[in-house]
Amino acid sequence: MEEQVGILWHRWINKLAARRFPQMAVELTDVARSAALLYRALGGDPGATLQAGAQTLHGARRSMLQRLAGSERKAGLAWADSEALRLPSRIDVYPEQRLNRDAYFWLAALCACDRAPDLPWAARNQTATAAVIRNYPGLRARYFRLVDAEIARRPEPHKLPAAEALQEQAIRAALQYPGSVTSWPAAGRSPYPVMLWLRPDAPAPIGIAAGKTQPFATAANVAQPDKKRCSAEQAELPERQGGMLLFRPETIFSWSEYAKVEHSIDDNDDEDLAQAADDLDVISIARDGRQVAKKLRMELDLPAAALDQTPLDGVRMLPEWDYRARLLRPAQCQITPIQPAQTIAGVLPARLKRDQQRLKRQFEALAPARIRLKSQPDGSDIDIDPYIRHLADGGEGRFFTDMRKRDRDLACLLLADLSLSTEAWIGPERSVIDVIRDSLVLFSEALSVTRDRFALYGFNSHERNDVRFYDLKSFDEPYDGKIRSRILSIKPAYYTRMGAAVRRAAEILERQRSRERLLLLLTDGKPNDTDHYEGRFGIEDTRKAISAARQQGLRPFCVTIDQEARDYLPHIFGKNNFIIIRKASELPAKLPLLYAMITH
Repeated sequence: MEEQVGILWHRWINKLAARRFPQMAVELTDVARSAALLYRALGGDPGATLQAGAQTLHGARRSMLQRLAGSERKAGLAWADSEALRLPSRIDVYPEQRLNRDAYFWLAALCACDRAPDLPWAARNQTATAAVIRNYPGLRARYFRLVDAEIARRPEPHKLPAAEALQEQAIRAALQYPGSVTSWPAAGRSPYPVMLWLRPDAPAPIGIAAGKTQPFATAANVAQPDKKRCSAEQAELPERQGGMLLFRPETIFSWSEYAKVEHSIDDNDDEDLAQAADDLDVISIARDGRQVAKKLRMELDLPAAALDQTPLDGVRMLPEWDYRARLLRPAQCQITPIQPAQTIAGVLPARLKRDQQRLKRQFEALAPARIRLKSQPDGSDIDIDPYIRHLADGGEGRFFTDMRKRDRDLACLLLADLSLSTEAWIGPERSVIDVIRDSLVLFSEALSVTRDRFALYGFNSHERNDVRFYDLKSFDEPYDGKIRSRILSIKPAYYTRMGAAVRRAAEILERQRSRERLLLLLTDGKPNDTDHYEGRFGIEDTRKAISAARQQGLRPFCVTIDQEARDYLPHIFGKNNFIIIRKASELPAKLPLLYAMITH
């Protein structure tokens, strides 16, 4: 009973204290495509993705009801950094849905025109606002409608202390007349959040200054629903041994919790990690050398690690693209060739025999064969019917037949992602790596019928000095039980340094003399590694590697089971050079058919 009363009180006091209009709310997902298009069209970074930004503490004065409810401590504000355009996951501060929707487009335009990161917060936002109004007059009326609504929701200056009142008046003047406020009055508190301006501590956009944070994300079975980006810090793992802590519970006004977010042996007991992450102001990340639960996937702002540019010694060194410096750094990644041990009998699994027989019948039509061509201007024999019509009617003398060999001058290299994320389960009995093994087997069975030349490789990585390149089948090897054994023996490990693997695969494929050379990439997620390769760095490096492969005369194409791949694959591969498989379990049967369609 006591718990139920507490829940009812919490709901009632929060509803009473809130200054929002939930029935008029607009979600970021409703306007994501349009907002991203507007951001890029107005000059924003074309490689940046659109993500929901986590709410931030504002430190402004709150009403008695808000303090009593413990609410309205954070505000959802916009900013853009080297990784993404970050907008609030939900806007419900204005009384009309049209205004909340317009706020998203205004914030996207403001981020696109933010070109003075060294100015103080108020001057920076006034400069960006004036640039939008001056360069894009069509947004002017929309902006001033939003200003009227923003001023209506702000605290009245006469109800604030003198210093805060002067600050509030300056904000109102800056909103109504951008550029008019040149001096900023000091006050003991931060001003009430300005929804139409960027976050006060917004980083510099890409191309103006290097990003000061890098994202940290882990593969997991359960993702944070709204993909908010949270503030984080590196920390030492707290000691749990010995001692008794005495305290008065009523003196504790903040709390923290360590949430294990890497790969695991056992799941965490706590089922509310996402809620805990939302409540924390700063999430602390520590490593204890143990493998832990895959319970939650988060995008975190962590202090950037030092970028080590020292070349490494190794058998095979490949370059890497540094998009921040806009420089291809030579000899940055060490490639280690590995051949999986043949520990499994190389027989076709019984579960694949039916699909193998079906694909064999379908792919026999693509096999090289001698065909009879009719109505040819010359050839080895005369076709009687066209010859008689030619004698009777005259006209062009195309009455010969000829036997010619139909051949496919094609080489295909399939590169499979074998990172640890492929351990994820897609059903009660199968994981992603099981699906990849089956896909490679059926792909090989189908291509052995067409006699197309093909090779199979896999890759994973542990930072730039350990990129493992698995030799499953080279172009010179026939497909047999030995190759099948290698495929069935592969196991996932580590991370996905995709750019280095693509460069190595392109080197191998470029040496083939076929007329058409297809580089087929099979993956379950975006490029990532434990160093600076996470996030935008990996995406830009892979994009550069794919572009270089095209310049070598290769045709790259990506097949993925990542349902969020539409956010980044068009930037890497181009609009029509990838496909997303909706159900991972269907990949083994669909991959050979996709190959047939691509090479038709």
